[in-house]
Amino acid sequence: MIHLFSQSWLSLYDLEIAQAVSSQNPGQLSFWQAIVVGIVQGLTEFLPISSTAHVKIVPVVLGWGDPGVAFTAVVQLGSIVAILGYFWADVRQVCIGMFQALAKGNYQSSDFRIGLGIGLGTLPIVFFGLLVKLFFAEEYNAFGRSTLTIAVTSIGLALVLGLAELIGRRQRGYEAIGLGDGVGMGLAQALALIPGVSRSGSTITAGLLMGLDRPTAARFSLLMGIPAILISGLTEAKDLFSAEVGDMGLVAIAAGVLASAISSYIAIYWLIRFLRDHTTWVFVFYRIGFGLAILWAIATQRMPNI
Repeated sequence: MIHLFSQSWLSLYDLEIAQAVSSQNPGQLSFWQAIVVGIVQGLTEFLPISSTAHVKIVPVVLGWGDPGVAFTAVVQLGSIVAILGYFWADVRQVCIGMFQALAKGNYQSSDFRIGLGIGLGTLPIVFFGLLVKLFFAEEYNAFGRSTLTIAVTSIGLALVLGLAELIGRRQRGYEAIGLGDGVGMGLAQALALIPGVSRSGSTITAGLLMGLDRPTAARFSLLMGIPAILISGLTEAKDLFSAEVGDMGLVAIAAGVLASAISSYIAIYWLIRFLRDHTTWVFVFYRIGFGLAILWAIATQRMPNI
């Protein structure tokens, strides 16, 4: 009996892997569908509600299927264009300030601390991302990106974000950011490898728990996302353009990236201004509702757990 049970479980496991892998085909998206996915990705990339979750769930709900990891990552390059455009002065200041600090040995300058914090904060997500890609890709596609996982992590991070709102002191501004903030938010950023967690959600939550005020936590989270999103997009771009571009077409991919860039810029502009005078509770409630809606859809068989 144990043997039969194990064989049945393995068969189910292989079936779920096959379904997940087959759902990664981005060739199913048309030109207009790619634009819609780009808009969804851009609007949700920098809000603490998980772009990866929405980019998967929205097309599935609309009957288009899962766009896939590669297309999702490449469309994020539009978000990089948007965030570099919005924070160009900040990025330039940090880069110049780091070189000046190194030349003068002034390692206590805010630019040096912020720049080094971003660098150190990028290491965890790069390390664990490579670990997943090289050794656990099939398991990740089968279970890590499932709609059930997205629902559970969406609710879970919402509760932690709510806790951060309740106990976070929010006393430190942008000039007070240190290496500890970079490391702490960087470790939290690595959790975003799990769809539904949200890179901005996990980093903003960590920032609030470490005492940063809301605008500072959001600003540093956005800056920290630049290398992480860029590395992710470039890593997956090779696979998409080498193997799957023939199915979708360069024009559709470019349209998705452009749509992502425009909607990302709008989302960044809105988020920075919103958090100056508002809490993050709206995102907490949204994430809980989003997760519960997915669980209900799965339970009632209105959405497959893929």
